[in-house]
Amino acid sequence: MSTLTAALEASLGAGGMVTGEALSERLIPHGHPLAVARPSSTAEVSKVLRTCFEAGQTVIPYGGLTGLVEATASDQSELALSLERMNQIEEIDVASRTMTVQAGVPLQVVQEAAEGANLLFPLDIGARGSATIGGNVATNAGGNRVIRYGMMRDQILGMEVVLADGTVLSSMNKIIKNNTGYDLKQLFIGSEGTLGIVTRLVLRLRPQPISQQMAFLAANSFSEVTEILNRLDGRLGGSLSAFEVLWQNYYKLVTTPPASGRPPLGHDYAYYILVEALGGDIEGDEARFLSVLTDAMEEGVVADGVIASSQAERDAMWAIRDDVGQVRQIRPVFSFDISVPLNQMDSYVTELKTDLDQRWPSNHCMVFGHLGDGNLHIVVGVGDKQAKPQVEAVVYAGLPSRGGSVSAEHGIGVQKKAYLALSRSKDEIAMMQRIKTALDPKNILNPGKIFD
Repeated sequence: MSTLTAALEASLGAGGMVTGEALSERLIPHGHPLAVARPSSTAEVSKVLRTCFEAGQTVIPYGGLTGLVEATASDQSELALSLERMNQIEEIDVASRTMTVQAGVPLQVVQEAAEGANLLFPLDIGARGSATIGGNVATNAGGNRVIRYGMMRDQILGMEVVLADGTVLSSMNKIIKNNTGYDLKQLFIGSEGTLGIVTRLVLRLRPQPISQQMAFLAANSFSEVTEILNRLDGRLGGSLSAFEVLWQNYYKLVTTPPASGRPPLGHDYAYYILVEALGGDIEGDEARFLSVLTDAMEEGVVADGVIASSQAERDAMWAIRDDVGQVRQIRPVFSFDISVPLNQMDSYVTELKTDLDQRWPSNHCMVFGHLGDGNLHIVVGVGDKQAKPQVEAVVYAGLPSRGGSVSAEHGIGVQKKAYLALSRSKDEIAMMQRIKTALDPKNILNPGKIFD
């Protein structure tokens, strides 16, 4: 190991490796690796992987280390590879509406650079300041605006990736239509660093919206929630960009002290909906938004609502939705990221709460999420930190029969390996393993993640 580390230090130069005492000073979740390699270019990534491939040394790819399923878990026999020094925005092409970036650029930096060019990079997640764009690719990140703009997969035009043996596969494509054989980049999106190391990307940018309408709405039944979604999606001219739903007890939690958020609506309703629409016609968009909501309220579909009239009010609404940290008031808690078809969602949540009540009568179960794309976040506390496997079994039990997924946007990593077969067939998993073997025959890239 010392020979390997020395060879990498010589190859990467000053600042290229973190070892010894410097490594112990780093805050690294889920274990500590042998060392951290910090290449500053695709060529250096290739050198690192070629050296590790020849030595049979396992490599754990690091992004911003904000993942939630232990996809970067490591031990002292494994080398971590961080792209933190590959943090440059290489080009913003306004005419083509693309941005060429290195994979270590934080998501928020990409967002701000796009905004500076009067364009939009629409992917948005709570960890925007720390999560890197390469990590977003590895996990196929989703977030708040998937209903309109899609997952990370939909934001990528071109990619450069280094394979396990050091081969550089570069397809820095800038065009949307390119039907020239297999779209190889799709293999690496959502692969959690198990197939290759993404080093550079061509991102697709969108026009910068000039209007933003937001409202907090209340509904008394889940059928009203889905009716509101369908109305807004159909009548806002394609501008609906977020449709976030908070079940009553989660809304109470994040709008009651010690939470800093204050309730824009009373606590008496079953469901609360944060709605956002982004558009290009300030006066027309505002009038249409108000008209659609007024009709819904007059017809009794919306039980109550308040429309944001300033940026401060819009920010306050998002802050309520994003104040997930309040769940720490309940300890211990287990958090889940699942998806389920909209027409099955109400029965799933009802069944889940019934099953939890039967096994743990004093449990806490809070539900919220990006309902417009079928993604729910579920937080469960049963008063026993040893009960996680039993709680997982209850949460996941209702998904296979409903065509749901055990992971909507967080990935599989280590935490969900045991449940992958609930959402993927034996043949699908076998094909994944065949692809892994073909691209990484020595199994050096993030071994033990997704599947064994």
